[in-house]
Amino acid sequence: MDKKPNRLYKSRLFVMIFEERKNLLELYNAVSGKNYKDPELLEINTLENAIYMSMKNDLSFLLDARLSLYEHQSTYSPNLPLRFLLYLADLLSGMTRN
Repeated sequence: MDKKPNRLYKSRLFVMIFEERKNLLELYNAVSGKNYKDPELLEINTLENAIYMSMKNDLSFLLDARLSLYEHQSTYSPNLPLRFLLYLADLLSGMTRN
């Protein structure tokens, strides 16, 4: 009996934890070594309906004119660079539309 693992539950949990601005700012500070205090400085621009899924599975935001993208991966994905490129192109397209 070959059961396929549910690869979505960890991504859902990742997004659920970091959808709160305070937690997202803590993640950014931990990864970047910065010490921002005000979560309202974050401009969240996570895409709805990400490239291959019908739900948010990534985190994206602007802080101090820097675009930050985070994606949780539970397994190796050889197409991640391509997904990142498509995701980034979609974000930049939205940011420069006006």
